[in-house]
Amino acid sequence: MSDAILSVTGLTVRFGALVAVNHLSFAAERGNITSVIGPNGAGKSSLFNLISGAIRPEAGRVQLDGRDVTGWRPNRLLAAGLARSFQITNLFFELTVRENLRLAAQFVEPGPQLSNVLRPVSANRAALARVEELTERFGLRDKLDELAGYLSHGEQRRLEIAVSLAARPRLLLLDEPTQGMSHADTQDTAALIRGLAGELSILLIEHDVELVMDLSDHVIVMHQGQKLAEGRPEAVRADPSVQAAYFGEAADAAAR
Repeated sequence: MSDAILSVTGLTVRFGALVAVNHLSFAAERGNITSVIGPNGAGKSSLFNLISGAIRPEAGRVQLDGRDVTGWRPNRLLAAGLARSFQITNLFFELTVRENLRLAAQFVEPGPQLSNVLRPVSANRAALARVEELTERFGLRDKLDELAGYLSHGEQRRLEIAVSLAARPRLLLLDEPTQGMSHADTQDTAALIRGLAGELSILLIEHDVELVMDLSDHVIVMHQGQKLAEGRPEAVRADPSVQAAYFGEAADAAAR
């Protein structure tokens, strides 16, 4: 695709005898929300780990903006414009909301990072300005001086997305951002994600099928490490193989 911000070609990784991701290829278009769905064990988190540099692929290639970034370390990928959140909340719980944001925003400060860390906090103006932007956007002003560990689950997830955005990435990987949320928090987070689209590109893993179908421009369905189907949400929902492998499983679980 000519306007793809992310291209994955033949990506493969094994854990012992298990082929977690098996020769997977797809592209995510710039400014869009691309979602990856599939049954438990389909390989979705392994895919994110491959793209974000947490694990190296045995075969295949990852391109970001046409640049081969296969196997790059996460810090190098962040500098290239790729950031991610995690399925399990990944914050400094013993630090305040302000401190979590401030540490993440340090990346936007010009100059050597070590030198910036050693400077007085008040001297890092770009980082402080970014904290202010994120505080307003994510409705965290009243929580700035609270420890992250004392926030509600929904607030923690919202803070984690804000932390992921602190370095101004062009591509954001969100791994089940609404997991464990109340209905109200889920709706708020969906609105937040929808508002980010266009400003940056989003690759989303999410188990809430209705949310995926409502938010996504493009949906990729994984099953047993492979791509089962992809396309517009309405086309994916109507695909018989997807209904059997994914929606059928969800229906069976609901019936039980």
